[in-house]
Parts: sequence; structure tokens; C-alpha cells
Amino acid sequence: MRIGLDLGGTKISGVVLDNSGREVLRRRRPTPRGDYRATLATIRNMVNELEAVAGEPCSVGIGCPGAVSPQSGLIRNANSTHLIGKAFDKDLADVLKRPIRLENDANCLALSETVDGAAKGAQSVFAAILGTGVGGGIVIDGQLRRGRNAIAGEWGHNPLPWPDQSELPGRPCYCGRTGCIETWLSGPGLAADYGEATTSEQLVARAEHGEAAAQATVARYRHRLARALATVVNLLDPDVLVLGGGLSRVPALYEGLSEIMADYVFSDVFETPIRPALHGDDSGVRGAAWLWPPGFVQMNDAVDERSSGR
Repeated sequence: MRIGLDLGGTKISGVVLDNSGREVLRRRRPTPRGDYRATLATIRNMVNELEAVAGEPCSVGIGCPGAVSPQSGLIRNANSTHLIGKAFDKDLADVLKRPIRLENDANCLALSETVDGAAKGAQSVFAAILGTGVGGGIVIDGQLRRGRNAIAGEWGHNPLPWPDQSELPGRPCYCGRTGCIETWLSGPGLAADYGEATTSEQLVARAEHGEAAAQATVARYRHRLARALATVVNLLDPDVLVLGGGLSRVPALYEGLSEIMADYVFSDVFETPIRPALHGDDSGVRGAAWLWPPGFVQMNDAVDERSSGR
């Protein structure tokens, strides 16, 4: 069996899968905000609990914001900023006393949806997370593409394309720049565009109940999403686009999205399917479990292989 964990900004999800992909067990815990050591301890306790119930040694894969730098071996580019500069994969392997595989959460989403989700059977897949942050993952011929600099798919930190005057100069981003796609398409970005103190969930609920201002905010979001995804299509031209994260569950985002994108895609035809993640918010945690190959036997005293990225 295999354990997958997804470290999010507000929660840590854990799942046990058998080799067929059948879910055996699931757990969820709040993320200790801003506390690195408490995060390690929570993950350790979750793995121990899941493995005890599973009744056998399990492989462990973990999805998290950001990525391990190929140069320093430390986490970078994480919107959970307390992870930045930490040897997260090494520290996890130490507290769990076993090898682990650590991967960017959007990459885990892309892998999950390619293995047995909305993009099953597709040759090339781009999967986007629309949640607390905005990330992306690429799978080609069944293999994750991390890139030479381990940043493949990081569309959220490109500038919002084709901005109008109301979108300039853009909002400040935690990465130090302004106008990043993430500042517009994340859940907090959607809420901020509304102009009143609210959450993205509350705003979507208001739109669904017919409030004109909320509906206009969702429409602006949809247009920005279309422009941002069009640049992905122009660069990668994937067989399938998959949307994950909390905002991917909003039906209004898909209404007319392809038609808007067609105006910005550099082609006389645009037929790429845009699908919500089949496994919903749980897709990333399933992808983390799939980081280990079938048939792997966990050796708890082996700690030499600590990350799939190095």
C-alpha cells in the first residue's frame, strides 16, 4: 500500500491507496500555520496513524507548495513561506525514518489526473491549481516534467497577459513582483477583486444567489483565467487542461471559458477540453501516493533516497 499526503495552507490531507488505486483510508488535519517543526510533527503523526490502520509498511509521497531547489536542496517558491529555505525532504525523511518522495502539489495534481482522473489516457496534460495559490503541473507520456530548474508549469508567477488599464500595474505578490497571475486567480485574489471584506467562498455564494456585483467579479475572473490559460495553450498545446483546487468547483467559471480563450489562442481552431479534476480537492493527495512506482517495498531503515527531485 502507499500513503499520500498533501500539505495545504489550511489543511493536511492523507490517504492510503492500494496498488489498484482504491482508497483504503483517509485522514485530514489542520495545518500548523507558520510553524515548521509543528508541521513536521503533524505529518509524522498522520503517517504513523495511517500506517497503523493499514496494517503494513507503506511508501510515503508528499505534495507541498514550492519545490526543492536542484542547487541548494532547500524549498523555494512556496506561498507557505515558513517552508522556504528548509531542507523539507531531508527533515521529513529523518522524522519518518524512511525514504520519502516530495513533489510540488500541482505536479501531484497533474500526475493523479493523468493516472486515473480527468486526463486518463492523454499524451500531454497541463493541470492548474486554483486555490490559496496558483500552480501548474505538466505530464507528458505519463511522466512528470519538472524542468532543468524544477519550475516547469509555474504559470502563476508570469504576469497576467493582455491586461487592461484597470489591471495595471498589478497587485504585489509575495514573490516580490507585481501583476502575477496568482494575485488575480487565487482565492484571495478573487476575493480582493470584489472590493469588500469577504472570502472567495462567500463571494461565489453571493454570485450564485444573483448578486450583480459578485457576478461581475466572477465574470472578470473568468476572463482573466481564459487569458492566462491561453498562454499555456500557445506554449504547450496540451491534449487536456485540468483545473483543480477549490475554485475549480465553481460551475460559472466554465461557462463560455473556451469561447473566450479562442480569441487569444494563436490558432484558427481551439478544441482543447477543459475539465475539472475528477478527484476534486483530493486529487493532489492521490498524486502524492502515486509518486512511488507499483510494487515498491518500503524499508524503514533506508534513508538514502529522500526526494524524487534530487
